[in-house]
Amino acid sequence: MLGMAAFTIALLYPLVGLGAHVGRWSWDGGVPGSTAGAVRVSIVLTAIAMAIVIVAGTPVAWYLARSAGRDRIIWDAAVLISVLMPPLALGLLLSLAYGPASSLGGFLLRIGVPTSNSATAFVATQVYASIGYYIVAARAAIASVPHELEQTAALLGVAPIAVFRRVTFPLARLGLAAAISIAWVRALGEFGAVIVTAYYPAGMPVQIWVNLQTAGMPAVMPLLIIFLLTALPLPWLIHLLAQSRDA
Repeated sequence: MLGMAAFTIALLYPLVGLGAHVGRWSWDGGVPGSTAGAVRVSIVLTAIAMAIVIVAGTPVAWYLARSAGRDRIIWDAAVLISVLMPPLALGLLLSLAYGPASSLGGFLLRIGVPTSNSATAFVATQVYASIGYYIVAARAAIASVPHELEQTAALLGVAPIAVFRRVTFPLARLGLAAAISIAWVRALGEFGAVIVTAYYPAGMPVQIWVNLQTAGMPAVMPLLIIFLLTALPLPWLIHLLAQSRDA
């Protein structure tokens, strides 16, 4: 018990920094509307990115959890590459592959879809940065559900989508909630890749860096508080809602 208490204190000790004296806080860091704008950009665009991650990543996680054979190793390796990719390297590669100078980026730009310094670039970068984490965690959650239950439901004539909705999802929801939480925090807090592909519109991580460079810690603290309140409670709430279903 004492060891766990000591570990917890050490783990949470950085939060003491929230009470450090850094001078009088500055809400916008010298740029009117920057804080509110960064919060709006992060919340709205990260929500869009999460919808894409869940819709695209859940079938992949289910396939990896239920497939057998050597080909699964290939698909696992592809997913892990996205997880292990350093953020800055990911941003540079995305800017090269989707930038206006590339054939695909040039085509998208001609049809009115800018792939750098745009909401599209912001969302796409967050999807690339977080979907691997979601798939890995969601796969583990789905794999924990006995496959025999799904097979039994299928033998009774239940459609595959209905099997997932009525059998797999209820049993895996705690793990899926954890997967969504991990992906949310990963996407919301992404800095290295986003600052390369989508410096504008600035989300909270980029704006925190800009405020730090231009006005110092007094301009960082208000946005840092909002950033933490946005990143932390939502995953907690997802877990609480999922666990309350078991109560």
